[in-house]
Amino acid sequence: MTERQKDRPWLMRTYAGHSTAEASNELYRRNLAKGQTGLSVAFDLPTQTGYDPDHILARGEVGRVGVPVSHLGDMRRLFQDIPLEQMNTSMTINATAMWLLALYQVAAEEQGADIAQLQGTTQNDIVKEYLSRGTHVFPPGPSLRLTTDMIAYTVNHIPKWNPINICSYHLQEAGATPVQEISYAMSTAIAVLDSVRDSGQVPEERFGEVVARISFFVNAGVRFIEEMCKMRAFGRIWDQVTRERYGIENAKQRRFRYGVQVNSLGLTEAQPENNVQRIVLEMLAVTLSKDARARAVQLPAWNEALGLPRPWDQQWSLRIQQVLAHESDLLEYEDIFAGSHVIEAKVDSLVADCLAEIDRIQEMGGAMAAVESGYLKGELVASHAERRARIEAGQDKIVGVNCFEQTEENPLTADLDGAIMTVDPATEALTVERIVRWRAERQESSDRQGNGDPFVFPTVMQALDRLKEAAAGTENLMEATLECARAGVTTGEWANALREVFGEFRAPTGVSSAPVAVTAEEGTPMALVREKVTRTAEDLGSGRLRLLVGKPGLDGHSNGAEQIAVRARDAGFEVVYQGIRLTPEEISSAALAEDVHCVGLSILSGSHSALVPDVLERLRTAGAGDIPVVLGGIIPNADAIALKAAGVAAVFTPKDFGITEIIGRIVDEIRKANKLDPLEVPA
Repeated sequence: MTERQKDRPWLMRTYAGHSTAEASNELYRRNLAKGQTGLSVAFDLPTQTGYDPDHILARGEVGRVGVPVSHLGDMRRLFQDIPLEQMNTSMTINATAMWLLALYQVAAEEQGADIAQLQGTTQNDIVKEYLSRGTHVFPPGPSLRLTTDMIAYTVNHIPKWNPINICSYHLQEAGATPVQEISYAMSTAIAVLDSVRDSGQVPEERFGEVVARISFFVNAGVRFIEEMCKMRAFGRIWDQVTRERYGIENAKQRRFRYGVQVNSLGLTEAQPENNVQRIVLEMLAVTLSKDARARAVQLPAWNEALGLPRPWDQQWSLRIQQVLAHESDLLEYEDIFAGSHVIEAKVDSLVADCLAEIDRIQEMGGAMAAVESGYLKGELVASHAERRARIEAGQDKIVGVNCFEQTEENPLTADLDGAIMTVDPATEALTVERIVRWRAERQESSDRQGNGDPFVFPTVMQALDRLKEAAAGTENLMEATLECARAGVTTGEWANALREVFGEFRAPTGVSSAPVAVTAEEGTPMALVREKVTRTAEDLGSGRLRLLVGKPGLDGHSNGAEQIAVRARDAGFEVVYQGIRLTPEEISSAALAEDVHCVGLSILSGSHSALVPDVLERLRTAGAGDIPVVLGGIIPNADAIALKAAGVAAVFTPKDFGITEIIGRIVDEIRKANKLDPLEVPA
């Protein structure tokens, strides 16, 4: 080969954080010692949604899907002995992004760091939270203001920081096609850039600096060619938008900068060893093409469809990246797809379709208007329903799930409950005890004298009052947020102060507007299930069967719940679905008020052991213990056995991919609970 300098590898990360700040710090230092070149912090759901660990909605969620960070003390412990000035840290945080960045900055200041040297990324994309992940707090307008203020602050004070990671990753998880993924992400970028420009906080001559710090976080699915072309189309459209809409002449500032996590949606519980080759193929889609290569890559672990990966599983994913970067010759060549007529034709097609969809969204008033109208959510729910229908019909093949299902015994899962990491239930009690002690013992000065000095604090109430004053006005909220961090304010206190001013937001579910994805022609499985639903309603004399689909706790991953709701509706059920973030009390009260025949709970965050028994007990106490409760989600086998013993009628996990079949089994549970004979109708 001709001599040329070998390209620098991408940043290698694993998405990690759990239990406590101390445990996560130990994991980070261990991963860095293994050759990881950046950190990617997973926060638990209370932190992401602005609640302290002792809030009622936080019960069962503390330390489950990430690390709890409730105040400056937690942030200090999280990065103890990790020099932040030398680190590149990605934080998956959105509604509370400003707060976590403030805590990070103050922790760095205490280490003696020059904040102008801090490098990293806050995800900070609230649009995709409304559409797919559900950790939003505030309405679209105030949320966009928080994002705008953060971007303006970082450009002026932390110039190496990426203040937003416009995140199409979760859009694909929610069912987005490549065209939808690109179009919705670009529409979000346009809304954000327009807001920063119109705020007047950054001079026009420096707007290129804003554009240069916008980064993206994308999903790479298993359709290798399509995914690689998607990334080339992403880059081409970004270059066009930033040049034509914002007049950015500097090509370096227009460069499409993205990180990637490959697709967790496609990981299977059945034959989970197949997930390894899926992960490798998906990683190649974002690394093989130099002109569209990711700047940072984090890979899921082979067992994420089973539960929380162990450190060894994360190490395996890191080693996959290291083998490609350091053993292969990938980084020694220019773009190997340049000049391919096949690739160019596919990219051209994607670009044309995406620009048309972006124009359609702009005609609606932009991304925020399309969120509030329900258009974006409805389109995602519909496309996801179509995808699930293709899988169930066998049109989309998934090895080990709907084809090639015969398998040898898997030594990796011989001890199924040992193949994942579990969080000690005592961790939550410890964290609650700590937050109570923090509030009682935090030192407060007697008068207001913060003024940006990192070592002189206002009182908590002074800092919160200052924050509310700023929120009610028009000034940048970052300085008031930094004062809160220095004063010892907690995550819940910061978010609640802004809730008082901004209010909260419940996003559209997209269920009612979703079209029928599975038809009920005579002899089809759907027709047979509809017959079971109709006959059971007649036997009960109830007109229609009523199903409540509920999401207790803070788990906002609602894709599965939405698909169950849509399919049950199409099967003839009257469906009660109120969206995410409900307490067990609210769910049981709704079940009684709506006189439902079944309660279906959906939980993917690991909080099932705390929340599901609570729902069961509340129904029993109300005299409605005969209403069957079924559960779906990522439920380890041992937990499923315990929950059934506690009274859950049926547990469905990712291996139960046939939604029509699930609806049929729900009807069976309704008949059993009402002492009706089984129907001889296969489904």
